[in-house]
Amino acid sequence: MVWKPDVTVAAVIERDARFLIVRERIRGRIVLNQPAGHLEDAETLLEAVVRETLEETAWKFVPEALLGIYQWRSSRGHSTVRIAFCGSVQDFDAARKLDPPVIATQWLTRQELGARAASLRTPLVLRCIDDYLRGVRLPLEALASVQ
Repeated sequence: MVWKPDVTVAAVIERDARFLIVRERIRGRIVLNQPAGHLEDAETLLEAVVRETLEETAWKFVPEALLGIYQWRSSRGHSTVRIAFCGSVQDFDAARKLDPPVIATQWLTRQELGARAASLRTPLVLRCIDDYLRGVRLPLEALASVQ
């Protein structure tokens, strides 16, 4: 069998000490996650995180820094490589429908998320927020997309 991890992007967005979180239904369970999703063919990492955030939250994401690159293996043996960014949002489109499996968005504090740890989609949700709160920031110039 060929090992092939999912490559995903995620957006960490803070406003007034709260983080933009999506509530989504995954395998019949409601979970909390950052706006996140898969990198698509012929798409840069920055294009992917802007697109995924818009599709899942109706907010236009403005990436400001690379937060980190995270590798995670689920208990089912599935591997993910997550490239996380931090930034801000603007231009909310209240009429835009959120892409399934997203049910709703909400702004939660780190403490509120910690209290709901069992409802997080993966441990990467808190890890990314904790890195953000510790001040981890890498320049976007660290990314290269060569065509």
